[in-house]
Amino acid sequence: MPEYHGAGVSRPNQRFIVGTGRCGSTLLSRMLALHPDVCSIFEFFTGLDWGSRFAAGAVSGPAFAALIARPQPVIDAVLRRGYPVEEVSYPFGRGRFARGDTMPWILVSMLPRLSDDPDRLFDDVIEFAKALPTQPLGAHYPQLFAWLAARSGRSHPIERSGSSIDYLASLHGMFPDARFLQIHRDGREVALSMREHHAYRVPISLMYDAPVDSGRRPSELGPIDFTAPPREDDPISQILASRPPVAAFGRYWSDQVTRGHQALAQIDPARYFEVRFEALVAQPRDLLGAIARFFELPGDDAWIARGAALVRGVPSARIGSLAPEERAALDEACRPGMQRLGRA
Repeated sequence: MPEYHGAGVSRPNQRFIVGTGRCGSTLLSRMLALHPDVCSIFEFFTGLDWGSRFAAGAVSGPAFAALIARPQPVIDAVLRRGYPVEEVSYPFGRGRFARGDTMPWILVSMLPRLSDDPDRLFDDVIEFAKALPTQPLGAHYPQLFAWLAARSGRSHPIERSGSSIDYLASLHGMFPDARFLQIHRDGREVALSMREHHAYRVPISLMYDAPVDSGRRPSELGPIDFTAPPREDDPISQILASRPPVAAFGRYWSDQVTRGHQALAQIDPARYFEVRFEALVAQPRDLLGAIARFFELPGDDAWIARGAALVRGVPSARIGSLAPEERAALDEACRPGMQRLGRA
């Protein structure tokens, strides 16, 4: 059982859970959210504009507010077509937005987990952000996280986003004194889960030009417009209705793991901890204790018991259902990442 021994290391100013998505990080963030001192910042960075979220230079308060108020086009397009996404927690039917509306990314999943009135919290977040001084984003984000934690009566914000291992180098560059916990899972099972997850199916199919059920590739389907009204034959609808080859999802997983592990050489080993999803669900009490020590959280046996109670067993393996040729292609696609993680 892994232990964390970090005595003498100063308290970090930020804490992050990183992973590939569909790796168990949502379960871990839900466990940590039960700790009386933890404010779980859920799905924040992954939906921010990729070209701006880690930009250098000074940013005004209003510009920072505009950055975190932007929509995420892929998730909007998926919801507009009526597909479920399990991480979405906005209260459609009771809130300001209806399913299919263009809505700010932080209202999709993060703020509803911090308030029963996420629309009001969003307004307050934007007001707070606009009033911040002109400063680097590396100062804006911690101030926002600390404000959210204080508002919820917590003192330890921990951010977790799907696919965050992909931009670990940028996170570490912006927060060199932070602590990073990586959770990972068998890449083949992750790939199979991603294929069934509509918010992953669209971008991965586009990235790897994975053919839809008709055999045509996305590059052959016409222009991609995430904001256009859905039609049965538009490219996004065709991708969502198909089951692209699972090897594309294995390549995506492996590429993310490779990029993330290239960044590990720059991180102080005392500020990095690694957890296997399979171990977390098999021995949750032991792992949660080690994770609490790594993140320097106050001891709380009652929290560990509550967190462990969220485990509902190991999900059934899907790889055994694949035809031999498809399994061989998935094994090959995942091999580089599996080797990086010591799973091959």
